Amino acid sequence: MSALLATTSRWQPLGPATAAAGLGVLLLLAGIVLRRPDVGALGVAPLLTAAWGWARRPTGPLTVELRAAKDLVNERELTAEAVLRGEGTAVRLRASSPGTEPGEALVRLDGERRVTLTCAIARTGEHELFRVDGIGLGAAQAVSTEAVTVGPAPVLVLPGTVPLARLPLPFRLQGLTGAHTARRPGDGGEFHDVHPFTPGDRLRRIDWRASARRAATGGGQLSELYVRRTHATADATVMLVIDSRDDVGPDVATWAGGAEIRGSDASSLDIAREAAASLARAYLEGGDRVGLADLGRRRRPVAPAGGRRHLQRVVRRLALALPEASPGARRRAPQLPAGALVVVLSTFLDDEAARMALLWRRSGHRVIAVDVLPPVRQTELDARVRMAYRLVSITREDRLERLRRGGVEVVRWTRGGEASTAAVPLAALARLRHTGRHR
Repeated sequence: MSALLATTSRWQPLGPATAAAGLGVLLLLAGIVLRRPDVGALGVAPLLTAAWGWARRPTGPLTVELRAAKDLVNERELTAEAVLRGEGTAVRLRASSPGTEPGEALVRLDGERRVTLTCAIARTGEHELFRVDGIGLGAAQAVSTEAVTVGPAPVLVLPGTVPLARLPLPFRLQGLTGAHTARRPGDGGEFHDVHPFTPGDRLRRIDWRASARRAATGGGQLSELYVRRTHATADATVMLVIDSRDDVGPDVATWAGGAEIRGSDASSLDIAREAAASLARAYLEGGDRVGLADLGRRRRPVAPAGGRRHLQRVVRRLALALPEASPGARRRAPQLPAGALVVVLSTFLDDEAARMALLWRRSGHRVIAVDVLPPVRQTELDARVRMAYRLVSITREDRLERLRRGGVEVVRWTRGGEASTAAVPLAALARLRHTGRHR
């Protein structure tokens, strides 16, 4: 929680009060010069009003404090709190954040008052939000303070998650225990086969009925015992590979970096963060292990692990992923755990992410390519930009088709509120059987 504080104790007359005092003085002088008591009497009321407002001006300071959490989750609305302190005054409050419409309110203040600030943006990552401007007003709005400005506060907006039901698994399950049924025999719940007793088998797994039946067919003597074997359970290893080299919005003008993405528009990196966070949460809640790698940074990936704290570590690393200086092409794909499911989240506007996905697929990994390019608004494009976008789009579609032909499964992810458009395709991939690939 970060707290920013600003205070002022300087009170000054407002324009209407100054005008009223000036009008009263002019009327009194006019009545004296013209010897008209009735004209002078007209100036008494505005003069007394201005004097009364100045005499009843607050004497204490006005304090505005902004309290905002350093980490906020972008699910519905981001919230912060403004704490106002003062005596016998009102505050004209104005709160604003980049990319959103400012909100204004008149708050009566006598002591301490807490005001909740809300902000709805589609962006994630590091941002400066919740700028608060306040002006204190005295009795009858005769006096006011100078403007007090607090913020904006630095906030790390974490990506939200969407629920996902069934998810695809890697070709090969690993580990000695887990939530998934493996093809190899071991300790589990699903029946595998009946097998002759061998050293190392547990006595409680002896199937006496099968042993007696085999003895009956073999002459009536029980010469060999048989055990009932089950499928072993194992967990899955999932590596999320995010491509932070691109951060483009629905407007093609933002693709070259010449224009800034609006706060109300989700960029490709925002969509990638949401998709990766949703997948990480779903797999970790299922008892699997999840790791994270970034194609845009030459740093060690987050090793696969499980648990709630690991989910927080992955989500925070996703929120901090930003485009850096254009990294050079990799000569080899980053080393990933053997048998892991690789999920590549990219716009696939160039060949780098697609080339890495094909290399991992040729190495034996099951690879899923998640297309995170936001829907493009083409109505605002002129003829030349529309033609350029069409050429880029055709090249990108050819690149995605090469991925499909190379054995990479392609899924498109777009933001859809409480449910993602990728939930159904992912569930369909989870139903695919890869005969002979699970061991």
